[in-house]
Amino acid sequence: MRWAGWGAVVGCVTALITQAPAHWLANAVAQASHQRVLLTQAQGTVWHGSAVWVLSDGQPDAPSAMALPSRLQWQLSPHIDWAHLSLGLRTQLSSACCTPQPLVADLTPGWQGVRVHIPAHASNWPAHWLVGLGAPWNTVQPEGQLQFSTAGLTLQRQAGQMHLEGQAQLQVQQLSTRLSTLQPLGSYRILVQGGDTMAVKLDTLEGKLQLQGVGQWLHGRLRFKGEASAQPEFEAALSNLLNILGQRLGTKSVMELG
Repeated sequence: MRWAGWGAVVGCVTALITQAPAHWLANAVAQASHQRVLLTQAQGTVWHGSAVWVLSDGQPDAPSAMALPSRLQWQLSPHIDWAHLSLGLRTQLSSACCTPQPLVADLTPGWQGVRVHIPAHASNWPAHWLVGLGAPWNTVQPEGQLQFSTAGLTLQRQAGQMHLEGQAQLQVQQLSTRLSTLQPLGSYRILVQGGDTMAVKLDTLEGKLQLQGVGQWLHGRLRFKGEASAQPEFEAALSNLLNILGQRLGTKSVMELG
């Protein structure tokens, strides 16, 4: 009887772990993101499930909350990090609208921190989805495609310090905003380069609105300085937008953050 009792306990614990409902994960994500990332209508289990991925400004019943066009599918499984001889968790995320191949992230806990590695990846996300985060996106109302790619990226947080290795690129294709009557404004690239100091570079691929700038992530804050200008034939049409983007200096607008 004693062995039977222990067997029943082990069976219940195993079932609880392997069949934990998906809404447990949804609740954990909501709390960790302060209600800004929501997994609604969750189905399946913590380990293999799906949900509607919603961005929110963190307020209850946020009117600007915005859902991804297709459901998010996830799969979690144990993963051995042979390079560091440690056991972690592999996460695979996919959505029909946006990921030709699943986004894979390996999470490995360590002493006083965690290591996240994303192998080579490329995906496309709707810019309008950002409206769900509230200000300033609900004012800008961006339209276009966000193309995210990386040849390999590793983020390590240890003892409160962040360190990035590798490179990631975000291209904003055919950007439009309700702040301008010119549609679209252009296409732009944001390049993030890891190292001792994380560097950020913004440049213009093509467009009526010209954007460029450089920045660094220092002491947990992004310090960025750039400028915006218009192609000569569109200066009058983009004058109001340039006033919004930063401090006007002649035909240019200086943008500063941090």
